[in-house]
Amino acid sequence: MLCLASAICSCTVVLIPPDQEMTVKEITQLAAELGRRLQVLNAHVTTAESCTGGGIAEAITRIPGSSAWFEAGYVTYSNRQKTEQLDVPDELFSTVGAVSREVVEAMVKGAQAKSRARFAVAVSGVAGPDGGSPSKPVGTVWLAWGVAEQSFSEVQYFPGNRDEVRRQTVKAALEGLLRHAALEISNQG
Repeated sequence: MLCLASAICSCTVVLIPPDQEMTVKEITQLAAELGRRLQVLNAHVTTAESCTGGGIAEAITRIPGSSAWFEAGYVTYSNRQKTEQLDVPDELFSTVGAVSREVVEAMVKGAQAKSRARFAVAVSGVAGPDGGSPSKPVGTVWLAWGVAEQSFSEVQYFPGNRDEVRRQTVKAALEGLLRHAALEISNQG
């Protein structure tokens, strides 16, 4: 849409679809709640991201005061960077592939080791529109969460286009962090 409010300049107006706007609001609310829970625990979180390209870290840093509970995030889009930045064993890529339980669990452990954060999340997936296979179709995303020395992982199959897959991944990553933080809080109780 073109806005011709003045003869001197014109501006492009970007309209955000209502469903996308709601997801952004939901993600922001999740990140804010994560911050509250991590502050109760006096803990930090780190991110190790591939298919989201830093989207989880962006959602976290959208929250004022997030520097109290977030110090570092790793965007490791290539396999080489997963190995160089997070110490993911190179042989995993040829044996199980980048979109796998083994790789996200190695990413989460590497991010925790490098940042010394108590909580971590790692994601690797096929956001599309290309790159899918019969065993890992577009929308396949592996997520892993680290809490101290433990790690937990799961695979999700998200519908939609590239942006929708990435947004759903960010939301799922934050929801998982919230679940694990809630468990830690209840264990302290």
